[in-house]
Formats: sequence, structure tokens, C-alpha cells
Amino acid sequence: MSTPHLSKELASFAANLKIQDIPNDVIHRAEDLLVDWFGSAIAGKGSRPVEIITQFAQNMSGYDSSHIGPSEILISRASSSPFLAAMANAAASHVAEQDDVHNGSVFHPATVVFPPALACAQALGASGEEMLTAAVAGYEVGIRVGEFLGRSHYKVFHTTGTAGTLAAAATAGHLLKLSPEQMLHAFGSAGTQSAGLWEFLRDAADSKQLHTAHAAATGLMSAYIAQAGFTGAQHIMEGKQGMAAGMSSDSDPRKLVDGLGTRWTIAETSFKYHASCRHTHPAADALLQVMLANKLKPSDIVKVETLVHQGAIDVLGPVTDPATVHQSKFSMGTVLALIAYYQFAGLQEFDQHFHDDAICLFRDRVTMTLDPEVDGAYPQRWIGKVKVHLQNGHILDGRVDEPKGDPGNTLNRTEITDKAMRLAEFSGGATVAEMSKAIDLLWNVRKQSKIGFLLSGN
Repeated sequence: MSTPHLSKELASFAANLKIQDIPNDVIHRAEDLLVDWFGSAIAGKGSRPVEIITQFAQNMSGYDSSHIGPSEILISRASSSPFLAAMANAAASHVAEQDDVHNGSVFHPATVVFPPALACAQALGASGEEMLTAAVAGYEVGIRVGEFLGRSHYKVFHTTGTAGTLAAAATAGHLLKLSPEQMLHAFGSAGTQSAGLWEFLRDAADSKQLHTAHAAATGLMSAYIAQAGFTGAQHIMEGKQGMAAGMSSDSDPRKLVDGLGTRWTIAETSFKYHASCRHTHPAADALLQVMLANKLKPSDIVKVETLVHQGAIDVLGPVTDPATVHQSKFSMGTVLALIAYYQFAGLQEFDQHFHDDAICLFRDRVTMTLDPEVDGAYPQRWIGKVKVHLQNGHILDGRVDEPKGDPGNTLNRTEITDKAMRLAEFSGGATVAEMSKAIDLLWNVRKQSKIGFLLSGN
């Protein structure tokens, strides 16, 4: 009996997917995630690491006002090649910490799927339906690769940077109409370039934006060179010297093809309500629940114990005294302090208050404790549990089984639009009129026979 070729099966799915194969509610979800991503991409304007990567992309492009490139760099309104536009837009959409996340794979799909989707669609003259179908292919591939690599992978590797190369390759490859054989070669090239390590968090370094920029651009490149005949490893994920062999101790190859065509993982993806690492959200919502139910003020609270999964400790644990706004979004104590004082941990709250004396004092009274129930449910479910210790000696328990933004507690289209508008206002990346026009176009993207520029008008 021959061994199943799982990489080939996944590549065939990505190459052959048709819009009629995808349920309408899944396409509807893809539209929701597209608008949500667009808001995060515009929110990247003004961020130093994003501006550096964007300037690099523009310097390398060779395009100017007299020579218009086929793809749009959103925060600068410049035009460029698909490769460089995808790079810049992927960096921009991951800095505000408001882009989506898939719980089971601990993977942020939008920031590595929609940049190559948009850049390639614009360059190729693809329709809205073609772009959405390619995005669904990217989500389904990237999420399964993240699940396949397992929890051990995430302890050291930033899955969005690693699995993201495969997601981007699937997206771009689908728009390029790669054959299943070419798609498998694209996967081989993308997988051998997978990268992204968590060490940057200890130094408040800029690497997280580099992870998404690299993954989106690398995956796109892998698809283009596969179309031209470049070959890649045929078993890059599950092979004896493939991704799992070098990056995981608990990989499960069966997850690469789990429910292909029947289980739509894109529909399992969560929106981010707070502007922080998703590992902080369950505890944040649980603390807010306790404070509102008991009409508590921050001064009533002596200590907050968060009961968490190991992944939260691995990622958030190194951040004890955040030095930058971005690093503070990976501090459980800072996030909960902002919740305690402002009932929301949004961009304005982080930007204006992350280093306030009161916030720092509250931050240092927040602890993380590994909880067997929470850890056992993770990553399929992200349960939030807190113990709130009060000045009067009482201890109040809080629990949230589905944080705001999860599929069972999701954002509606009005909330998604409002969030995108809020993100643009914060960064100054687009005017109200520009955002309204672009978002209206994206809500109706299925009707577009050809994807043009969203902001630049070219």
C-alpha cells in the first residue's frame, strides 16, 4: 500500500479550487475578513518599522510617477511590482495587532494572504471572485500547515512567518492558475524559505513586521517562479528533512488534509477586538466581565491572577517591562491595566497610556498561572479565566469561553466597518471619504470584473 502524498493532495486542492466549490457563507466570511484586513493595513501608516520596509520596497521598485507599476502599496499610494507591494502591505497590516487569527493553528492568515491576493489580482487583472477564491485557498492551506506543525513549533517559531509562506504561495499560485504540479513546486520553494523566531520580543525588535513581509513576498515569488518551471521539494512539509523535521516535535501530517473541501477553516477565524496579542484577549474579556458585573474601580483591585495556556506564557512571559507601544501589546499586565482603566485596549489607549504610572503599577500586579483546563482546551478553544483579588480580601472569579471576535461571538459587518474606519482615523492613512469608498468596493468585491487600485486611483 502506497503512502499518501499529503503535500500533493493539499497542492491539488489549492490549484483546483473553484468558487462554486465554496459555500456562500464561506465567501461571505472571506469578504468580512478582507475588509477587516484592509483596516489593519491602513493602520500601519506612520509605524517606523512599516515605513522602513515600505521605503525599501519603493526604492527597489524602479517605478515613479511616469512609470506606473501594476500593484498598489496602500499606505504610500505608490505603485510597484506585485512582489514589493505584497511585502509592504503585509508589513503594514500586522503592526496594529488588529488582524485576524485562527485559534487552532495560532496563525494570522489575513496579513499573509490578502497582500499577495490584492497585489497579484491587480497585476493580472483578476476579478473579485477570482481574488476571493484565491484567498480562501490561501487560508485553507496556511491554517492546515499551522495545525500540522503543532504546539511545539509555536513555542519557538512565529507560525504566521512560517506557515505564512505556504499560505501566500497558495494564494498567488491560484491567481496564476498554476497546475497541481506547479503548485506543489511552489509549496516546496515557499516551505524551504519559511522563517520567523520569537526571540525579537525580548528586545522589542521590529522583526514581527519582517516576518509577514517576508512570508507574503516569498510565497508570491515561489508561485511565480514555479510558473516559470522552477522546481521545489515534493514533500517540503512532511518529508524526512522537511519543515516538521526541523521545526516541530509534535507534528501531525493528517492535519494537512483534514476535511479538505468540507471543513472550511476560514470560517473558524476570529477577529481581534483589542489591539493586542490574541493571547491576552480571553483574560482581558474575563476581567472586564468581573469589573462590570461588580461595578469595580481599578483601586478596588489588589491583584489579578490570569489562568492561561502554556502558549500565552511562552509568548507573553518574556515581556515584563515593555519599552515600546508594540512590545506593550505582548504584556498581559499592560493589557489588563488598560482594560481596568478604560474598559478597552485599543490603539489610542496603548499609544497614550501604556507607560502611565497607574498603568505600570496595575501591570505589575498581574500574574499568569498555567491552568490545566485552559491549557487542555488550547488551541482549539481560548478560554479566559481570572481571579480578581480585592482590597477587602474577597476573590472574584471571571470566565469567558468565547472572547469577543471568536466565531461564536463574532463582529458583524457594521462593527467591522467601524473598526476599519477607526484604524484609518488613528493612523491618518486615509480620509473618511477614501475609506468609505474603498470599503464599499470591498463589500461588493464579488461584482468587480477587474480589481483596481483601492486608494491611488491608478
